[in-house]
Amino acid sequence: MTTPHEELLPQTRRALLHRIAVGQAEGRAPSLVAAVVRGGRTVWTGARGSVDGAVPDENVQFRIGSISKTFTAVLVLRLRDEGLVDLGDPVEKHLPGTGLGEVTVAQLLAHTSGLAAESPAPWWERTSGSLRPELSDVLGEQPFLHPVGRRFHYSNPGYSVLGALVEKLRGAPWEEVLKREVLEPLGLDRTSGLPQAPHAGGWAVHPWADVLLPEPAEDLGVMASAGQLWSTAADLARFAVFLTRGDERVLSAETVREMRVPATPGEAADIVDGSSYGLGLQLQRHDGRLLVGHSGSLPGFLANLSISVEDDVAAVALTNCTSGPMPSLIGADLVRIVAEAEPRIPEPWRPLREADPALLELVGPWYWGTNGFALRLSADGSISLGPLTGNGRRSRFRPDGDGTWTGLEGYYAGELLKAVRRPDGSVSHLDLGSFVFTRQPYDETAPVPGGVDPEGWRGIGQGGL
Repeated sequence: MTTPHEELLPQTRRALLHRIAVGQAEGRAPSLVAAVVRGGRTVWTGARGSVDGAVPDENVQFRIGSISKTFTAVLVLRLRDEGLVDLGDPVEKHLPGTGLGEVTVAQLLAHTSGLAAESPAPWWERTSGSLRPELSDVLGEQPFLHPVGRRFHYSNPGYSVLGALVEKLRGAPWEEVLKREVLEPLGLDRTSGLPQAPHAGGWAVHPWADVLLPEPAEDLGVMASAGQLWSTAADLARFAVFLTRGDERVLSAETVREMRVPATPGEAADIVDGSSYGLGLQLQRHDGRLLVGHSGSLPGFLANLSISVEDDVAAVALTNCTSGPMPSLIGADLVRIVAEAEPRIPEPWRPLREADPALLELVGPWYWGTNGFALRLSADGSISLGPLTGNGRRSRFRPDGDGTWTGLEGYYAGELLKAVRRPDGSVSHLDLGSFVFTRQPYDETAPVPGGVDPEGWRGIGQGGL
C-alpha cells in the first residue's frame, strides 16, 4: 500500500516501496509503516504486512520507545528558554535528594552524566512501572558507572530524571505537560502515552521459524519520559518538520538547531562511523550524509526518525517486532533514495535589498598570518568566513546589532567578530576571539600579536635562511 504524491517521481516512489518491501520481507516483520518528508510536508507514505488483518496506514499507532527522549528534551529546553532552568544547573538544585551531586541538566540531555544505562533489575522495558514507583527505585543504590562528564554513556534513568524535572517545575505529570506544550500545538493528536486504536500489537518473531509470540506492553511509570510514547508515521513526520525548522509555539529555530549540535563524541568505534549525540538527538553520518533524529525500541517494536537538514528530507520507519528489520537503516535509505534521485532544488538567488557600505567594506580576502580567508555577505544579512582554498576553520556569523557578529558553528561558534578601525575611520583589522585578520599577510600597519619584523619580507639571499 502506498499513498501517491505528485511531488515525487514514479520511479522514486517505486524505489521507496521496494526498500520497505525488502525490509519487511527479509526482516520478517508483521508490519512496517514508513513516511518521507520533503520541503516541510509529507510527500510519501508506504506500508507492508498487516495489523488486525489489514495493511496499516500512516495513522496506525506503533510504540516508538526512545524517540520519547527527544520529546522530553524539547520540554526541558522550553524550561531553559523560559529562564526556569539553566543547562549548567546541577539537577540537585531543582530535585534535591536525588543523590546525583553535581550532574547537570546538560549532562543528562547528552548522556554524559556517568549514570548506568538501565535501572536495577528486573528489566524495566518488560515489567510494570509499579515495580519502580519512585525516582530512587530507577536510579538504584549505585547509579554511577563512570565519572561525571567524562564520557558518553547512554542512560535511560537519566531521562527519567529529566522527566521528573519537568514535572517538578511545571507542577503537572510529564505526559500532561507534553500534551499541552508540544503535542497539541504541533497537531500530533495521534501521539500518546497509552495506545489508542487503531494501534499495532507488539510481537516477537521466532529466529528459526515463521511463528510469533506476543510481547507485553507495560506502562513504564517513572521511566515514561525515557520510552513510553506511542505515535504514528504521520505524527512523526510532522515532528520531523518541527525538528528541522522549529515552531515559535514550541521552540525557536535557533533552539532546535542547538539540539542538533554534537554535545559529546561517542566511543572510538562510533567516531569512525561519525556518530554522536546532541541534546536529545542522535547524530550519525550514513554514506557521507549527516542524519539527525532518534531510534527507539521496546519489546515488540522498533522505530526510527532520520532527518537530513541539508537535503531537507526526513524519513520515519515503524515496525512491530522485537528484532528483524533495522528501521535506522531503512530510514537512512529512504532519505538517500529521495535525496539522490531528486536532489534538492536551491532557492533562487536574490540580492540584498539594501547594502550597508560599512559592511561591504569588509568583504573579500583577509589573512590570519599567511592563511588566506574570504569574508562574504549573504542576502539574509549574515556573513561567513572561510579559507580561500582547501579545508580549514569556517563559520557563519549572525549580526548582533551593534556592529559585531557572533559565530554560529565550528571552531568559532559563540566567538565574537568585530572590525577594528583606526582613528581616521579606516579598517585596521578584524578581531575574531583575539585572532587578528589583516588585509595583507602580516600587515605591518596592524597590531599583529608579536609584531612584524621591521625589515619585512625577503628573499633567500637576503638573510632569510
